[in-house]
Amino acid sequence: MGAKKKNNGDEMDEKVKKYLRGEAANLEGLKDKKLKGQLAVREDLYGKSAKTAAKIEKWLLPSEGGYLEAEGIEKTWRIKQESIAREIDISSSKNQYDIVLPELGPYTLDFTSNGRYMAAAGRKGHLAIVDMKTLNLIKEIQVKETVRDVVYLHNELFFAVAQKKYPYIYNRDGTELHCLKEHGAVLRLQFLKNHFLLASINKFGQLHYQDVTMGEMVGNFRTGLGRTDVMQVNPFNGVVALGHSSGTVTMWKPTSSVPLVKMLCHPGPVSSLAFHPNGHLMATSGKENKIKIWDLRKFEVIQTMPGHAKTLNFSQKGLLAAGTGSFIKILADFSGSQNYNSYMTHSMAKGYQVGKVLFRPYEDVLGIGHSMGWSSILIPGSGEPNFDSWVANPFETSKQRREKEVHSLLDKLPPETIMLDPTKVGTVRAPQKKEKPTKKEIEAEMEAAIETAKDTDFKKKTKGRNKPSKRAKKRQEMIERAKKPFLEQQIQEHERSRKKQKTNPETEMPKSLQRFVRQKAA
Repeated sequence: MGAKKKNNGDEMDEKVKKYLRGEAANLEGLKDKKLKGQLAVREDLYGKSAKTAAKIEKWLLPSEGGYLEAEGIEKTWRIKQESIAREIDISSSKNQYDIVLPELGPYTLDFTSNGRYMAAAGRKGHLAIVDMKTLNLIKEIQVKETVRDVVYLHNELFFAVAQKKYPYIYNRDGTELHCLKEHGAVLRLQFLKNHFLLASINKFGQLHYQDVTMGEMVGNFRTGLGRTDVMQVNPFNGVVALGHSSGTVTMWKPTSSVPLVKMLCHPGPVSSLAFHPNGHLMATSGKENKIKIWDLRKFEVIQTMPGHAKTLNFSQKGLLAAGTGSFIKILADFSGSQNYNSYMTHSMAKGYQVGKVLFRPYEDVLGIGHSMGWSSILIPGSGEPNFDSWVANPFETSKQRREKEVHSLLDKLPPETIMLDPTKVGTVRAPQKKEKPTKKEIEAEMEAAIETAKDTDFKKKTKGRNKPSKRAKKRQEMIERAKKPFLEQQIQEHERSRKKQKTNPETEMPKSLQRFVRQKAA
């Protein structure tokens, strides 16, 4: 019993050490008592917060994520799905399957935020809703029209489909609820769950934002960079990123008609992009066979890898899936140094063209939409092992879903809160003090303005209007015009300084009262 307690204590100490902010400050050498007291309180607070975090990890995060571990000279990327299937339990093996529907493909997929339901859409008009827990088909419909994309709204009851002419919203029974004609022929759809906004990009390069609670069109902008079908939402700040054929990636918010950021990522067209769940990393792939990892805090490339990707996706634990042709590659960063290396690979049957890869939330599963249907493979360590039932509950009942819907509507964020750095919301902007230019600087500016006025070339005009005297007069006028703002500024400053000067109290008062003014002692 004593040994068990000791082991628990050691385990707790290890967890506390993980959450501590480095070594404690050495306070013995400090002479300033006030500073010493403040630092002691701060260190005590850090210790308490580390202990609380360790307790939360122990009791509220019981499951640990597992990864593939290679022995000796073995490599994890050599391990095939067949080898994994032989070692896992029956319930996990159900997540390895291939649905072959060659007449209705290629397929695209989307999962709900809790990973319980999946919507699959075939280019030839086939829509299917699947319960991923039981693998039961809830509903399938044939819209008899080209389908380009599908996305779930705030829960599994509603989903939006980008069809041939317009996007439509359906409920889980397959009933058409809305036709969004203002969006036009949409190529890609994204849903901003915290803001209840449906974002779309159509084939004319127009970006639309529509509030799905009120039906109001929040934003409608021309990107001015042509047609694109590369679109993703940053989960950290709600900013929509578009990849263009010029190699640029632009980032948009619904309250601005110009992009917040316009960055040149590739020399050729951008084929796909994806955001890390923490929102600080972005992966892009270009047609020049390069995959780049970007740090969005500095807008710099931190890693460039060879290879082409038609589709990219980050998992909840930060694994990156890249699909091209009939080949899928999984990249992982286990060291935490933002250096991605090959973790797993998977080859589809010959002739299958991968259209979309998407990790299923809270499960070690990767969904693949391809030209012959859709497939599912196991990627150990990709999903978050501990779910928070207040955020996303895979086992939620209909009552819990209703309550969550009401709470999320009450917590809905306005479109104005979408910005590159959402931590600025609620802070006070510090007033910027303008430094007064010195007298020398003002004189130098005035001289520069006079020189530019002197060097101005005049257009050659008709006879009589091109005399040297007229030219000299015009040049003098231009010099006077260049001097004018500086002279006005000098006059204003002179008047201000005169007002500030203390006037004699005797001159302020009338003559009859001047004799009562208190005289200064000699």
